[in-house]
Amino acid sequence: MGFAAKRVYDPAAATDGYRVLVDRLWPRGLSKERAAVDEWAKDVAPSPELRTEWHHAADREGTFDGFAARYRAELDEGGAAEAAEALLALAGEHDRITLLYGARDERMNHATVLLDWLAAHGASVDR
Repeated sequence: MGFAAKRVYDPAAATDGYRVLVDRLWPRGLSKERAAVDEWAKDVAPSPELRTEWHHAADREGTFDGFAARYRAELDEGGAAEAAEALLALAGEHDRITLLYGARDERMNHATVLLDWLAAHGASVDR
């Protein structure tokens, strides 16, 4: 089992296990009931500055590696570090943890970077 990620707009499933929203902002147009979130870990999301820079990038393909590197640095020792460690601790409490994100792009988003970071720190990750 372990960590997985999916869009928060996708229907909740019993196989999701413990559902953690990893966005700093609540997903637009989504009720709390429909989101079926067990925990909202805002602090593990990219900083507001990094998020804004990423969302306003003209060439997202060309800037994703830079975004990912800066976000990993935030996870290692920036504002998101404590929240990232708390996510790792959750793995001992739950068989399955699904990280929820609102981004449309399922390949290039902060949740994929977070999954990579969790895997690099010993967590089991399902892709």
